[in-house]
Amino acid sequence: MGTEYVDDDTRLLHQYIDKCSNWGRWGPDDQLGALNLVGPEEVRRAAALVRKGIPISLTLPYDQAGPQPGGFRDNPQLLVTASGTDHVSGAQDQLPGGFGPARGFGFSDDVLVMPTQCGTQWDSLSHIFWEGKMWNGRSAGQVTSGGAAANGIENYTGRVVMRGVLVDLPAHRGVESLEPGEPITPDAIEEVLAAHDVTVRPGDALLVRTGFMAARRGHWGDYAGGPAPGLSLHTAPWLREHDIAAVATDTWGVEVRPNEIGYFQPLHIVSLVHGGIAFGEMFDLDALAADCAADGVHEFMFVASPLPITGGSGAPVSAVAIK
Repeated sequence: MGTEYVDDDTRLLHQYIDKCSNWGRWGPDDQLGALNLVGPEEVRRAAALVRKGIPISLTLPYDQAGPQPGGFRDNPQLLVTASGTDHVSGAQDQLPGGFGPARGFGFSDDVLVMPTQCGTQWDSLSHIFWEGKMWNGRSAGQVTSGGAAANGIENYTGRVVMRGVLVDLPAHRGVESLEPGEPITPDAIEEVLAAHDVTVRPGDALLVRTGFMAARRGHWGDYAGGPAPGLSLHTAPWLREHDIAAVATDTWGVEVRPNEIGYFQPLHIVSLVHGGIAFGEMFDLDALAADCAADGVHEFMFVASPLPITGGSGAPVSAVAIK
């Protein structure tokens, strides 16, 4: 690459970028990334996994009890603009908008104010930059105050329908939660998969439960942004070799914090910016984990389409596992 490697961390990061990059794999105009690995055949296989007909939500409530401490991101605020108390008090006897007398009709209405990445959400391929570039070699300058002209989250909408595989590390180890700062290695992932006789396939979504959300639920502290268990940077080649299309975890940032090398969020740099893998954060995997433990089935249909926010760096999602 013509780069002067000034230290071991820089050398390792560039080696992983070279090894894991998918730039150009699906053409120069691609904005979908590794979700290209999910086609009609993969969707049909995912649908065939539905046997009980039970959907399980994987999404945190979007409310003021969420994990955000404020500052960088806040929890959602629901602003009620019309209410039942307005109706019963007579304040709605004359309908707004020139609709005339209410004649017994009433309504509620509200406005939601929230950062797009404050709860369960997908990162878009325009969310992270590296040396002036984002996914597929596009300039970071294409993301302006008007949003992303390319690689926006709207490209994911309707495309996140696939086989999901749960890797529940704390259940496998008999602990409540992995510890903050604990990296999840490829060997650890393989160990859990082997214990449940599950093989990952190209185009799969890997859902990794650390137990950290369960341990912090209701008393979040520094859950959002602080030390956390997560995927090791060294999982990047494994994800690429297995053609994983998406990774979602029950943590704020997917990868282990503090980071393992002297770069901020290096797995994002390698596997999102260069690998094009969809990263899902703060997925609530506890109910799914309980169901998988009960029936012994750790694969399922995974449906998690984000809101089509044009040019968004991320978006909320109402995700479900269907078994």
